[in-house]
Amino acid sequence: MLSTRCRVSFSSFVADSGHDLSLLNLFRPNRNSCKFLRRSCPLMPCYSRWTGSKSSSVLAKAAASEEKEEKRQQEEEEEEEEENGLFKTQVESLLETIKWDEKGLVVAIAQHIDTGAILMQGFANREAVYRTLTSRKATFYSRSRSSLWTKGETSSNFINVSNMFMDCDRDSMIYLGKPDGPTCHTGAETCYFTAASDFINTPQVETKRLPMTSLYCLEDTISQRKLDVVGGHSGKPSWTKRLLEDQKLLCSKIREEASELCHTLEDNEDKSRTASEMADVLYHAMVLLAVKNVKMEEVLEILRARFGQSGIEEKNSRKSNC
Repeated sequence: MLSTRCRVSFSSFVADSGHDLSLLNLFRPNRNSCKFLRRSCPLMPCYSRWTGSKSSSVLAKAAASEEKEEKRQQEEEEEEEEENGLFKTQVESLLETIKWDEKGLVVAIAQHIDTGAILMQGFANREAVYRTLTSRKATFYSRSRSSLWTKGETSSNFINVSNMFMDCDRDSMIYLGKPDGPTCHTGAETCYFTAASDFINTPQVETKRLPMTSLYCLEDTISQRKLDVVGGHSGKPSWTKRLLEDQKLLCSKIREEASELCHTLEDNEDKSRTASEMADVLYHAMVLLAVKNVKMEEVLEILRARFGQSGIEEKNSRKSNC
């Protein structure tokens, strides 16, 4: 066995020479290498005697391990090839069911998976749909350029597609996904921001307003009240402003409303009462989110990430990370 001094000296020699220390245990001296190392390192004879008795078994184990790893990688590659072949066959079968128009196109609509917002609309041919399904990036067919284009290929604002839905007639589809940034070339979150009512009522004023579901309309209203509070604008009295300014009041209301929601179950109250109390819980919780600068989209993204995961496992993982 090499002495500590010998092992350290030889390791230092190999490191200083630019050799890979990971090869140290696999080194098997031959005539030429021993001559070179004996001239370069006086301690090499000691190392040579030490490795001589063990190098064969070490190399044999290393070769067996390498062979096992190569076999495992080959099996994985074969399995992946088989899965890809099956997936390609299934995609081709799906494409056969789509009703392409006379130009071989269908309408393709991109929708935000968390907010439900319609992001954009384009057209897709057979290859664009295939590429979307395989790359998970929303891909369309440009009628003006007569070529495929992937949303985000120049701006890096890709739409990462989680699923694709076809309508009942199979002549239009939805790319359901998560955008990496603004979808519209104007910098807007979606390409739809002109309300017909705004245009009809005030055609001389150009306004941009995103189409929102009830949940996001509420979030937008709370955000506006927060801006008023931060900017020092008094305006008309507002319960939301009071909650934003008084965190103790806000937390007490959340606890109160959550308790009343539980009472609708415990006291067997009707569904309308449960819905009303849940609305109160949701509203007050969203005010707290605004105080903490947390978007509902972030909350929904976390919920989506938990789909398919056991709630018990998820709670245990949180405890283990504490």
